[in-house]
Parts: sequence; structure tokens; C-alpha cells
Amino acid sequence: MTYMTEERRLIQDSAREFAMREVMPVANRLDPVKGDIPMELREKMAEMGYFGILIPEEYGGLGLGCFEYCIVAEELSKAWMSVASLMARANGLIGMPVMSEEQKREYLPRMARGDFIGCVAISEPDVGSDVSAIACRARRDGDSWVINGNKYWCTFADGADFMILMARTAESKNPKRRHEGISCFMFEKPRGSFPKGLQGNAIPKIGYFGMKTYELAFDDFRIPAESLMGEEGKGFYLISSELEKARAHTAARAIGCASGALDTAIAYAKERVQFGKPVSDFQGIRFKLAKMATEIEAARQLMYYVCECVDTGRRSDKEASMVKYLASEMAERVTSDALQVLGGAGYTQLHPVERFWRDARLTKIFEGTSEIQLRIISDRLLA
Repeated sequence: MTYMTEERRLIQDSAREFAMREVMPVANRLDPVKGDIPMELREKMAEMGYFGILIPEEYGGLGLGCFEYCIVAEELSKAWMSVASLMARANGLIGMPVMSEEQKREYLPRMARGDFIGCVAISEPDVGSDVSAIACRARRDGDSWVINGNKYWCTFADGADFMILMARTAESKNPKRRHEGISCFMFEKPRGSFPKGLQGNAIPKIGYFGMKTYELAFDDFRIPAESLMGEEGKGFYLISSELEKARAHTAARAIGCASGALDTAIAYAKERVQFGKPVSDFQGIRFKLAKMATEIEAARQLMYYVCECVDTGRRSDKEASMVKYLASEMAERVTSDALQVLGGAGYTQLHPVERFWRDARLTKIFEGTSEIQLRIISDRLLA
């Protein structure tokens, strides 16, 4: 099947050029000092339409599909994975299908312009992959919901204009359906700070810089009653409906990290001279690069297939887990091999390969760990 149409190739080429011209210099400057993605770069991303790829044209977006979303994410990740992740915080609005027409016209144009970027609060200190164990509570009180509890791994919580929050509004009477009773909320917050009743502490990370990741504490935090998205107690299904797209996007980020590392390794191997000739002339290096490129392309082609399934409405939960697993595991190997090609130079911050290596490692954890993906795949195979 031919996935790459002329239009898609132009989008890909444009994103690649943007990543190398605008993103790579910023990443090389700010990642070593754990700096945040600057507003200037966000504005340039907005001008490119990257915050509105998945938003329909009638609301100011580009009206494109998962395929275009992922090829742009891959190219941005070749420079800085965090930038590709920031893009998702407007495109990937959980609950968009259940928004009223009034809400869509209020929020979506702002998101497409990059003026309304969000964060998602799902995980908790004692809740990782088991989302059904969410303990953060939301209690109805008149025309408000009162939130109490803690959240963990909430990236970009400080800079976000709105938050998607998963909280328990009722206990499930069926122990096998603990996910029932979890509701989804969306509420606005001031950019750059936390409102009364909500505190955030940044979590120290070894990578994925450009955006801070927070632990959040809700203490009688009030949000309007209309913040509820969809049906009360059915929030788990809103999350689940977005997983195929989210896992394809994570695969794209992993592939981008691996590709960026490969490009760095190839360039270095051609320039680095040992024993009187470039190290790219040595069979050991040449074969290593060939294996790396082959693994990247295999993951990329599976990602294209999953994107095509998402865009044509075909169920692909198994395949989405496969590509998320395959791409993230591949990315860790390939970025490590790229670092090895550079030798001691790879273990410095003088080359971006160490950034790709650190960021690739995270792709095996977020959006569902590799172990969770294997469980999903095996469940589908053995059902």
C-alpha cells in the first residue's frame, strides 16, 4: 500500500525543515540546562498549524488525520521530542467527541491557534498503569465540583491554559469493573500558575526537558459543574477512545528520536577518522548503522498502517499496542547504538545523541508501559 501521497510528503518535508531550522538550535541550547520550550517557538509552531492538525477546518484547524499528525510528530522528535509532545496538548483533547457545539466553537479555534494548550492529570502516586484504581475524588456541591486528592506525572501543568482531570465520583459495585465511577473534567486555569486549592511541585527527571512534570495536590479545589465532560462515571471510556491515536503518536516520537540519533551517528561516522580512514569505512560500524536503519523503517511502516486504520475507522487496538511496543523498544536500542558509534563524544552534551537516548527511554514507560502493551497484545491473541 502506498501511504505517502504527494500532499503528505510535502507536509513531512516542511516539518523536517522546520525541525532542523527552528527546533534543533533551541533544543541544543535549552535541553542541557533543563530550560522550557520558549513562547517564541510555540508561536512559530502555531503559524505552521501544528496545534490544529486534528481539529476540523470549520473550527480553524487543518482538518487532517492521524497520519499527518504522526509524520509531523516524527520530524519534530528528530530535533526535540518535547516539542512533538507539546503539539499533542492541543490536538489530543480527550472528550472532544462529547463536547457541545458551543464548547467546540469556544475552545477549538483557540487550540488551533496555539492560544489554548492543556495538560492531562490521570496518574496518581499509587496509580500508574491501573487507571481503574484512581482515588482522587470529585464531590458535587451545588453548582460546583469539589476535588480532593493527588495526581502525579502531570506534564506542563504550570504552563497549561486548561486541565483534563480524571477523578472518582462514585464507587463501582462490581469489583471487576472498578473503572466505572471515574469521571472526566475539563477546566481552565491561569497560564503559568496554579489556582487556589491546587498546588504543584515539579518532579526531578533525567530527561524529557522543555516542559516540567508535576505532582499535584487538590485541597477542596472547586470547579464549575459544567466542567464535567460526557456522562458522569464514564470517563474511563473517553480515555480509552483516544488510546490508538495516542499510542501511534508515541510510536512516532520514538521513531523520531531513533532517526535523529541515526542521522547524528551517520554524520559523525563519516567525519571521525581512526587508523587513517573514516570510521564509516569499518564493517562493524557500517553494519551497525544498517541494522539501526532497518529497525527504524520497520517500526515506521507499522506506524503508517496503524495511522491508516485510525483514519479509516478500523479497529486497531492490538496493532496500536504493537507499534507502541515495537517503536519504543527499538528506540532505546538504536539511540544506545548511536551513542556507541560516537564513543566518548556520545557521552557528552556536545552532541544531541545523548538527548535522544534519554528521551527514547521514556517512550517505553508513558502512554502505557511496554509490559502493558504486551498484555494487551496477548489478550487479543488469546481471547
